Amino acid sequence: MAAAPRLALAADWDAVLAEARGQTVYWHAWGGDTKINDFIAFIGAEAKARHGVTLEHVKLASTADAVARVLAERDAGQTTGGAVDLIWINGENFAAMKAEGLLHGPFATDLPNWPLVDTQGKPATVTDFTLPTEGFESPWAMAQFVFEYDSAKLPAPPRSIAELAAWILANPGRFTYPQPPDYLGLTFLKQVLYGVLPDAAILQAPVDAATYDTAVAPLWALLDAIHPALWREAKAFPENEPALGQLLADGETLISFAFNPGRASAEIAAGHLPDTVRTFVLDGGTIGNASFVAIPFNAAHQAGAQVIANLILDPAIQAAAQDPATLGFQTVLNLAALAPEDRARFDALQLGLATLSPADLGPVLLEPHASWMGKVAEDWAGRYGVAP
Repeated sequence: MAAAPRLALAADWDAVLAEARGQTVYWHAWGGDTKINDFIAFIGAEAKARHGVTLEHVKLASTADAVARVLAERDAGQTTGGAVDLIWINGENFAAMKAEGLLHGPFATDLPNWPLVDTQGKPATVTDFTLPTEGFESPWAMAQFVFEYDSAKLPAPPRSIAELAAWILANPGRFTYPQPPDYLGLTFLKQVLYGVLPDAAILQAPVDAATYDTAVAPLWALLDAIHPALWREAKAFPENEPALGQLLADGETLISFAFNPGRASAEIAAGHLPDTVRTFVLDGGTIGNASFVAIPFNAAHQAGAQVIANLILDPAIQAAAQDPATLGFQTVLNLAALAPEDRARFDALQLGLATLSPADLGPVLLEPHASWMGKVAEDWAGRYGVAP
Protein backbone atom coordinates (compact mmCIF):
# COMPACT_ATOMS: atom_id res chain seq x y z
CA MET A 1 0.00 0.00 0.00
CA ALA A 2 1.33 3.45 -0.86
CA ALA A 3 2.17 5.66 2.10
CA ALA A 4 -0.27 8.43 2.90
CA PRO A 5 0.92 11.84 1.65
CA ARG A 6 2.80 13.94 4.16
CA LEU A 7 0.46 16.54 5.52
CA ALA A 8 2.92 19.41 5.88
CA LEU A 9 6.49 20.43 6.50
CA ALA A 10 7.46 22.65 9.40
CA ALA A 11 7.46 25.59 6.99
CA ASP A 12 3.72 25.01 6.60
CA TRP A 13 3.11 24.77 10.34
CA ASP A 14 0.57 27.58 10.31
CA ALA A 15 -1.52 25.52 7.90
CA VAL A 16 -1.23 22.52 10.22
CA LEU A 17 -2.37 24.63 13.19
CA ALA A 18 -5.29 25.98 11.21
CA GLU A 19 -6.42 22.52 10.15
CA ALA A 20 -5.97 21.13 13.65
CA ARG A 21 -8.10 23.79 15.36
CA GLY A 22 -11.41 22.28 16.36
CA GLN A 23 -10.24 18.69 15.89
CA THR A 24 -10.53 16.01 18.58
CA VAL A 25 -7.43 13.81 18.73
CA TYR A 26 -7.91 10.29 20.07
CA TRP A 27 -4.64 9.35 21.75
CA HIS A 28 -4.52 5.62 22.44
CA ALA A 29 -2.15 5.23 25.36
CA TRP A 30 -1.64 2.87 28.28
CA GLY A 31 -4.04 3.82 31.05
CA GLY A 32 -2.63 1.86 33.96
CA ASP A 33 -0.96 4.67 35.90
CA THR A 34 -2.85 7.56 37.50
CA LYS A 35 0.08 9.97 37.26
CA ILE A 36 0.51 9.33 33.55
CA ASN A 37 -3.23 9.67 33.00
CA ASP A 38 -3.17 13.01 34.82
CA PHE A 39 -0.21 14.16 32.73
CA ILE A 40 -2.01 13.32 29.50
CA ALA A 41 -4.98 15.30 30.80
CA PHE A 42 -2.60 18.22 31.45
CA ILE A 43 -1.35 18.02 27.85
CA GLY A 44 -4.97 18.04 26.73
CA ALA A 45 -5.69 21.20 28.70
CA GLU A 46 -2.64 22.88 27.15
CA ALA A 47 -3.63 21.75 23.65
CA LYS A 48 -7.10 23.18 24.10
CA ALA A 49 -5.88 26.48 25.50
CA ARG A 50 -3.05 27.02 23.01
CA HIS A 51 -4.36 25.49 19.81
CA GLY A 52 -8.08 24.74 20.16
CA VAL A 53 -7.39 21.00 19.90
CA THR A 54 -9.34 18.59 22.11
CA LEU A 55 -7.42 15.54 23.36
CA GLU A 56 -9.23 12.34 24.29
CA HIS A 57 -7.18 9.72 26.12
CA VAL A 58 -8.29 6.26 25.00
CA LYS A 59 -6.94 4.17 27.86
CA LEU A 60 -5.37 0.89 26.82
CA ALA A 61 -4.47 -2.21 28.77
CA SER A 62 -2.04 -3.08 25.96
CA THR A 63 -0.66 -1.03 23.07
CA ALA A 64 -1.22 -4.09 20.90
CA ASP A 65 -4.96 -3.36 21.11
CA ALA A 66 -4.51 -0.12 19.18
CA VAL A 67 -2.22 -1.80 16.67
CA ALA A 68 -4.85 -4.48 16.09
CA ARG A 69 -7.51 -1.81 15.57
CA VAL A 70 -5.47 -0.06 12.86
CA LEU A 71 -4.62 -3.38 11.21
CA ALA A 72 -8.28 -4.39 11.17
CA GLU A 73 -9.23 -1.07 9.57
CA ARG A 74 -6.52 -1.50 6.93
CA ASP A 75 -7.71 -5.03 6.16
CA ALA A 76 -11.26 -3.72 5.83
CA GLY A 77 -10.11 -1.12 3.30
CA GLN A 78 -10.51 1.87 5.62
CA THR A 79 -7.67 4.10 4.45
CA THR A 80 -9.07 7.34 5.92
CA GLY A 81 -11.11 8.32 8.95
CA GLY A 82 -9.46 5.81 11.25
CA ALA A 83 -10.39 5.66 14.92
CA VAL A 84 -6.80 5.95 16.20
CA ASP A 85 -5.13 9.35 15.78
CA LEU A 86 -2.08 8.94 17.99
CA ILE A 87 -0.47 5.97 19.76
CA TRP A 88 2.01 5.81 22.63
CA ILE A 89 4.24 3.19 21.13
CA ASN A 90 7.68 1.62 20.93
CA GLY A 91 9.45 -1.67 20.49
CA GLU A 92 7.77 -4.55 18.77
CA ASN A 93 4.54 -2.62 18.21
CA PHE A 94 6.39 0.08 16.28
CA ALA A 95 8.32 -2.53 14.33
CA ALA A 96 5.10 -4.32 13.39
CA MET A 97 3.28 -1.18 12.29
CA LYS A 98 6.25 0.10 10.32
CA ALA A 99 6.69 -3.23 8.55
CA GLU A 100 2.99 -3.31 7.64
CA GLY A 101 2.95 0.26 6.32
CA LEU A 102 0.49 1.32 9.01
CA LEU A 103 2.22 4.58 9.97
CA HIS A 104 1.81 8.12 8.70
CA GLY A 105 5.01 9.92 7.94
CA PRO A 106 7.75 10.62 8.18
CA PHE A 107 6.53 13.55 10.27
CA ALA A 108 8.64 13.84 13.44
CA THR A 109 11.63 15.68 11.97
CA ASP A 110 9.28 18.28 10.46
CA LEU A 111 7.89 19.32 13.85
CA PRO A 112 8.94 22.84 14.87
CA ASN A 113 10.26 21.60 18.23
CA TRP A 114 12.27 18.75 16.69
CA PRO A 115 15.58 20.71 16.67
CA LEU A 116 15.43 20.70 20.49
CA VAL A 117 15.58 16.88 20.68
CA ASP A 118 18.96 15.51 21.78
CA THR A 119 19.45 13.02 18.97
CA GLN A 120 23.23 12.91 19.50
CA GLY A 121 23.45 12.57 23.27
CA LYS A 122 20.33 10.40 23.48
CA PRO A 123 20.46 8.13 20.41
CA ALA A 124 17.42 6.20 21.67
CA THR A 125 15.36 9.18 20.46
CA VAL A 126 15.93 8.03 16.87
CA THR A 127 16.42 4.27 17.36
CA ASP A 128 13.65 2.09 18.73
CA PHE A 129 14.68 -1.43 19.78
CA THR A 130 17.50 -1.40 17.16
CA LEU A 131 15.12 -0.08 14.45
CA PRO A 132 15.77 3.46 13.09
CA THR A 133 12.65 5.54 13.58
CA GLU A 134 13.17 7.49 10.32
CA GLY A 135 10.71 10.16 11.46
CA PHE A 136 7.75 7.78 11.80
CA GLU A 137 7.51 8.34 15.55
CA SER A 138 8.37 11.25 17.83
CA PRO A 139 9.96 10.77 21.28
CA TRP A 140 8.36 12.18 24.37
CA ALA A 141 10.19 10.68 27.37
CA MET A 142 13.46 8.95 28.18
CA ALA A 143 13.48 5.94 30.46
CA GLN A 144 16.15 3.88 32.17
CA PHE A 145 15.70 0.77 34.27
CA VAL A 146 16.44 1.35 37.97
CA PHE A 147 16.00 -0.77 41.06
CA GLU A 148 14.20 0.60 44.12
CA TYR A 149 14.82 -0.39 47.73
CA ASP A 150 14.28 0.81 51.29
CA SER A 151 17.69 1.90 52.54
CA ALA A 152 16.53 1.60 56.14
CA LYS A 153 16.05 -2.14 55.67
CA LEU A 154 18.72 -2.87 53.07
CA PRO A 155 21.84 -0.73 53.50
CA ALA A 156 23.87 -2.35 50.69
CA PRO A 157 21.79 -3.55 47.72
CA PRO A 158 23.18 -6.04 45.18
CA ARG A 159 25.07 -4.59 42.20
CA SER A 160 24.95 -7.41 39.66
CA ILE A 161 22.47 -9.99 38.44
CA ALA A 162 24.49 -12.71 40.17
CA GLU A 163 24.42 -10.79 43.46
CA LEU A 164 20.69 -10.13 43.05
CA ALA A 165 20.01 -13.85 42.52
CA ALA A 166 21.99 -14.68 45.64
CA TRP A 167 20.07 -12.05 47.62
CA ILE A 168 16.71 -13.41 46.40
CA LEU A 169 17.65 -16.90 47.52
CA ALA A 170 18.75 -15.57 50.91
CA ASN A 171 15.54 -13.51 51.31
CA PRO A 172 12.69 -15.68 50.01
CA GLY A 173 9.43 -13.94 49.27
CA ARG A 174 10.89 -10.44 49.14
CA PHE A 175 11.31 -10.05 45.37
CA THR A 176 9.19 -10.55 42.29
CA TYR A 177 8.60 -9.12 38.82
CA PRO A 178 5.51 -8.39 36.71
CA GLN A 179 4.19 -11.32 34.76
CA PRO A 180 5.35 -11.29 31.11
CA PRO A 181 4.30 -10.18 28.57
CA ASP A 182 3.98 -7.04 30.70
CA TYR A 183 6.66 -4.67 29.38
CA LEU A 184 8.34 -4.18 32.77
CA GLY A 185 8.45 -7.91 33.44
CA LEU A 186 10.08 -8.42 30.06
CA THR A 187 12.53 -5.61 30.78
CA PHE A 188 13.65 -7.44 33.89
CA LEU A 189 14.26 -10.53 31.76
CA LYS A 190 16.29 -8.41 29.32
CA GLN A 191 18.38 -7.14 32.23
CA VAL A 192 18.97 -10.73 33.33
CA LEU A 193 20.03 -11.63 29.78
CA TYR A 194 22.58 -8.83 29.83
CA GLY A 195 23.86 -10.18 33.13
CA VAL A 196 24.22 -13.83 32.14
CA LEU A 197 25.11 -13.91 28.43
CA PRO A 198 28.79 -14.34 27.60
CA ASP A 199 28.33 -11.98 24.63
CA ALA A 200 25.31 -9.71 24.97
CA ALA A 201 26.05 -8.18 21.55
CA ILE A 202 23.97 -10.97 20.01
CA LEU A 203 20.88 -9.22 21.37
CA GLN A 204 21.28 -6.44 18.79
CA ALA A 205 20.62 -8.83 15.91
CA PRO A 206 17.41 -10.77 15.19
CA VAL A 207 16.98 -14.09 16.94
CA ASP A 208 18.78 -16.96 15.24
CA ALA A 209 16.54 -20.00 15.64
CA ALA A 210 19.51 -22.34 15.27
CA THR A 211 21.35 -20.90 18.27
CA TYR A 212 18.51 -19.47 20.37
CA ASP A 213 18.11 -22.38 22.82
CA THR A 214 21.80 -22.44 23.63
CA ALA A 215 21.98 -18.66 23.90
CA VAL A 216 19.14 -18.31 26.41
CA ALA A 217 19.98 -21.37 28.51
CA PRO A 218 21.70 -19.19 31.16
CA LEU A 219 18.52 -17.10 31.48
CA TRP A 220 16.37 -20.12 32.27
CA ALA A 221 19.03 -21.50 34.63
CA LEU A 222 18.95 -18.33 36.74
CA LEU A 223 15.16 -18.00 36.64
CA ASP A 224 14.74 -21.67 37.57
CA ALA A 225 17.00 -21.11 40.57
CA ILE A 226 15.17 -18.06 41.94
CA HIS A 227 11.62 -19.09 40.99
CA PRO A 228 10.70 -20.88 44.26
CA ALA A 229 12.08 -17.96 46.29
CA LEU A 230 9.94 -15.29 44.63
CA TRP A 231 7.01 -13.52 46.31
CA ARG A 232 4.18 -15.97 46.99
CA GLU A 233 6.49 -18.75 45.80
CA ALA A 234 5.84 -17.58 42.22
CA LYS A 235 2.26 -18.83 42.39
CA ALA A 236 1.20 -15.28 41.47
CA PHE A 237 2.88 -12.28 39.87
CA PRO A 238 2.01 -8.57 39.96
CA GLU A 239 0.23 -7.39 36.83
CA ASN A 240 2.25 -4.29 36.03
CA GLU A 241 4.52 -1.52 37.32
CA PRO A 242 1.97 0.09 39.69
CA ALA A 243 1.16 -3.31 41.21
CA LEU A 244 4.86 -4.06 41.63
CA GLY A 245 5.45 -0.66 43.24
CA GLN A 246 2.58 -1.24 45.65
CA LEU A 247 4.29 -4.37 46.97
CA LEU A 248 7.31 -2.25 47.89
CA ALA A 249 5.06 0.40 49.43
CA ASP A 250 3.31 -2.27 51.52
CA GLY A 251 6.61 -3.75 52.67
CA GLU A 252 5.90 -7.11 51.05
CA THR A 253 9.01 -6.83 48.87
CA LEU A 254 12.33 -5.21 49.72
CA ILE A 255 13.66 -4.65 46.20
CA SER A 256 11.52 -3.44 43.33
CA PHE A 257 12.26 -1.74 40.02
CA ALA A 258 10.86 0.69 37.50
CA PHE A 259 11.58 2.05 34.05
CA ASN A 260 11.47 5.60 35.36
CA PRO A 261 14.43 6.85 37.43
CA GLY A 262 12.16 9.44 39.04
CA ARG A 263 9.27 7.14 39.94
CA ALA A 264 10.37 6.53 43.52
CA SER A 265 10.89 10.23 44.20
CA ALA A 266 7.48 10.99 42.73
CA GLU A 267 5.89 8.35 44.97
CA ILE A 268 7.74 9.70 48.01
CA ALA A 269 6.50 13.21 47.17
CA ALA A 270 2.96 11.87 46.91
CA GLY A 271 3.23 10.14 50.28
CA HIS A 272 3.04 6.64 48.84
CA LEU A 273 6.57 5.51 49.72
CA PRO A 274 8.68 6.12 52.85
CA ASP A 275 11.40 8.74 52.46
CA THR A 276 14.05 6.09 53.06
CA VAL A 277 13.44 4.51 49.65
CA ARG A 278 16.32 4.97 47.21
CA THR A 279 17.26 3.73 43.73
CA PHE A 280 20.30 1.93 42.39
CA VAL A 281 21.61 0.57 39.11
CA LEU A 282 23.79 -2.41 38.34
CA ASP A 283 27.48 -2.20 37.65
CA GLY A 284 27.89 -2.09 33.89
CA GLY A 285 24.61 -0.32 33.19
CA THR A 286 20.88 -0.90 32.80
CA ILE A 287 18.41 -1.02 29.91
CA GLY A 288 17.25 2.34 28.56
CA ASN A 289 14.92 3.53 25.82
CA ALA A 290 12.57 6.30 24.77
CA SER A 291 8.80 6.44 24.67
CA PHE A 292 7.33 7.64 21.38
CA VAL A 293 4.10 8.72 19.77
CA ALA A 294 3.17 7.67 16.24
CA ILE A 295 0.32 8.53 13.89
CA PRO A 296 -1.49 5.74 12.00
CA PHE A 297 -1.59 5.99 8.23
CA ASN A 298 -5.38 6.41 8.23
CA ALA A 299 -5.76 8.68 11.26
CA ALA A 300 -8.81 10.89 10.96
CA HIS A 301 -7.08 13.87 12.57
CA GLN A 302 -3.46 13.85 11.42
CA ALA A 303 -3.04 17.62 11.79
CA GLY A 304 -4.22 17.55 15.40
CA ALA A 305 -2.02 14.55 16.11
CA GLN A 306 1.03 16.43 14.85
CA VAL A 307 0.12 19.39 17.05
CA ILE A 308 -0.02 17.12 20.10
CA ALA A 309 3.32 15.48 19.17
CA ASN A 310 4.94 18.90 18.84
CA LEU A 311 3.37 20.21 22.05
CA ILE A 312 4.81 17.29 24.00
CA LEU A 313 8.29 18.49 22.96
CA ASP A 314 7.67 21.99 24.30
CA PRO A 315 10.27 22.72 27.02
CA ALA A 316 7.58 23.71 29.53
CA ILE A 317 5.78 20.39 28.99
CA GLN A 318 9.03 18.41 29.15
CA ALA A 319 10.07 20.16 32.36
CA ALA A 320 6.69 19.40 33.89
CA ALA A 321 7.13 15.72 33.01
CA GLN A 322 10.57 15.64 34.65
CA ASP A 323 9.25 17.17 37.87
CA PRO A 324 8.93 14.26 40.33
CA ALA A 325 5.75 15.84 41.64
CA THR A 326 4.28 15.13 38.20
CA LEU A 327 6.03 12.10 36.69
CA GLY A 328 9.79 12.24 37.13
CA PHE A 329 10.37 11.20 33.50
CA GLN A 330 13.68 12.12 31.91
CA THR A 331 13.56 14.69 29.13
CA VAL A 332 14.29 13.93 25.47
CA LEU A 333 15.53 17.48 24.93
CA ASN A 334 19.09 18.78 24.59
CA LEU A 335 19.27 21.18 27.53
CA ALA A 336 22.24 22.98 25.98
CA ALA A 337 20.07 23.88 22.98
CA LEU A 338 17.35 25.55 25.02
CA ALA A 339 16.78 29.25 25.47
CA PRO A 340 17.98 30.47 28.90
CA GLU A 341 14.45 30.80 30.26
CA ASP A 342 13.63 27.24 29.20
CA ARG A 343 16.88 25.81 30.58
CA ALA A 344 16.03 27.54 33.86
CA ARG A 345 12.87 25.42 34.12
CA PHE A 346 15.01 22.28 34.33
CA ASP A 347 17.70 23.81 36.53
CA ALA A 348 15.03 24.74 39.06
CA LEU A 349 13.70 21.19 39.37
CA GLN A 350 14.27 19.33 42.61
CA LEU A 351 14.65 15.79 41.28
CA GLY A 352 13.85 14.23 44.62
CA LEU A 353 15.38 12.14 47.38
CA ALA A 354 15.56 8.91 45.44
CA THR A 355 16.53 10.09 41.96
CA LEU A 356 20.06 9.34 40.81
CA SER A 357 21.97 12.06 39.02
CA PRO A 358 22.63 11.53 35.30
CA ALA A 359 26.22 10.60 36.15
CA ASP A 360 25.14 8.08 38.78
CA LEU A 361 22.65 6.42 36.42
CA GLY A 362 25.62 4.93 34.60
CA PRO A 363 25.72 3.47 31.10
CA VAL A 364 22.52 2.88 29.14
CA LEU A 365 22.27 -0.62 27.67
CA LEU A 366 20.58 -0.82 24.28
CA GLU A 367 17.23 -2.52 23.93
CA PRO A 368 17.50 -5.97 22.31
CA HIS A 369 16.05 -6.54 18.88
CA ALA A 370 12.29 -6.91 19.29
CA SER A 371 12.33 -10.52 18.06
CA TRP A 372 14.16 -11.65 21.19
CA MET A 373 11.48 -10.72 23.65
CA GLY A 374 8.63 -12.11 21.59
CA LYS A 375 10.29 -15.51 21.75
CA VAL A 376 11.38 -15.15 25.39
CA ALA A 377 7.85 -14.11 26.45
CA GLU A 378 6.36 -17.13 24.70
CA ASP A 379 8.86 -19.48 26.32
CA TRP A 380 8.43 -17.86 29.75
CA ALA A 381 4.68 -18.51 29.57
CA GLY A 382 5.32 -22.13 28.74
CA ARG A 383 7.74 -22.60 31.63
CA TYR A 384 6.29 -20.46 34.41
CA GLY A 385 2.98 -19.02 33.26
CA VAL A 386 0.23 -18.62 35.81
CA ALA A 387 -3.32 -17.42 35.32
CA PRO A 388 -3.42 -13.60 35.29
